[in-house]
Amino acid sequence: MATATAIWRYRGDPEPERPAALVRFANGRLERPDSLRFAAYRHREAAHPRKRHRRILVSETERLSYVGHNFGSDGTKCSSLCRYFVGVLDRSSGQMEVYNAEIFNMQPLLSDNVIPDDTKEYQKKSYREKMDLCIEAFGTSKQKRALSSRRMNAVGSDIVSTAVTKAAANVIDAKGVTALMQDVAQDDVQSISAFLPPCHEDADRPEHVYRFEDILSPAEYEALRVPAAALASASEEEMDKRAEERSLCSFVLEELKFLPTDEKSRDHKARCLWFLDTLIKFSQQKVIKKKNPMGPECPHIISKKLMKNFTSLTYNNGSIQNFISASMKAKITAYVIALALHINNFQTDLTILQNDMKLSESRILDIAKALRLRVSKVKGLVGLENDQNHKLGTLSLPLPTQKAPEGQRKRKKMN
Repeated sequence: MATATAIWRYRGDPEPERPAALVRFANGRLERPDSLRFAAYRHREAAHPRKRHRRILVSETERLSYVGHNFGSDGTKCSSLCRYFVGVLDRSSGQMEVYNAEIFNMQPLLSDNVIPDDTKEYQKKSYREKMDLCIEAFGTSKQKRALSSRRMNAVGSDIVSTAVTKAAANVIDAKGVTALMQDVAQDDVQSISAFLPPCHEDADRPEHVYRFEDILSPAEYEALRVPAAALASASEEEMDKRAEERSLCSFVLEELKFLPTDEKSRDHKARCLWFLDTLIKFSQQKVIKKKNPMGPECPHIISKKLMKNFTSLTYNNGSIQNFISASMKAKITAYVIALALHINNFQTDLTILQNDMKLSESRILDIAKALRLRVSKVKGLVGLENDQNHKLGTLSLPLPTQKAPEGQRKRKKMN
């Protein structure tokens, strides 16, 4: 830092001398500090106990003007417990005179009104635009390349947006809004239909619309014989214990009360109920981390079916994982409804399945309508906690016309 000293007198100041000024420049060292001239100003309220000591020191070079204060936040951060002195040595006599001194930190004075028009335009710019100007003037080569790339991308996105808007306008003019809305509705139907069991629209009987073999293959059905045997032979005490522990879903617990007495029919329904309960429990999981997510009692062929048909793959933390996405949960729901139809003579309570799968009513109704079911309101089954109006899904021929899901329904007005 360059320093310079000066002793000055103020016009009209009764005191003959004021402290010497020690100055230092905040932005670097001056090459010729002796060539500088300083001007000092004091506060006009000379009688004020604090303001009478305030001083402003100014100086000007060929390129910049400088100003320093001995007060306020811009003043020098020197200790108030110290006193500063300047010694002037007389070389001829060898004597030194000592003067009181003050330290001034000289800051460059940058005027905002040097170019008024440019300043007004600059003030209108956003923070990002101001930063871009700084990068253009003082940025590194890497920063300038990044700025250029970002501007090129912005221009490219504007061109793409304009082209898309123009193309959309042309399509609307050519096909019309009504035709486009019909296309969107058809796309919605097709997107949901991709997760439904295979539908045989030309079937002559309800059981042939969603064939049982499309839900469970003969090999998978055979593998369910052992785990389903425990359900088929369970006593009333064991059923009551399962109900208390909630180890089975409500739909399965209710259907177990009405198992057929015929051994073959009883075994068939028990296998279907065991697989339906497994599907519902599997849908509650998020990320599948185990090879046998449903436990060792689940047959290997069933575990393989669940992982292959009802999970999606994702890459996370350097490894590929199976997880149940929203679309996969919709697929599980569709297969659960189709299996429940086979269990209940092609008429099932959708509200009980909705509660078991923790879905919203609108969601399960959309899937039921995509399955071409007729939905009606019925009173809840006797003995259930929720005996309010339930939604009953019925599969009957001829199949109703397939419609797009209603999506977000209107909210009811609150009184």
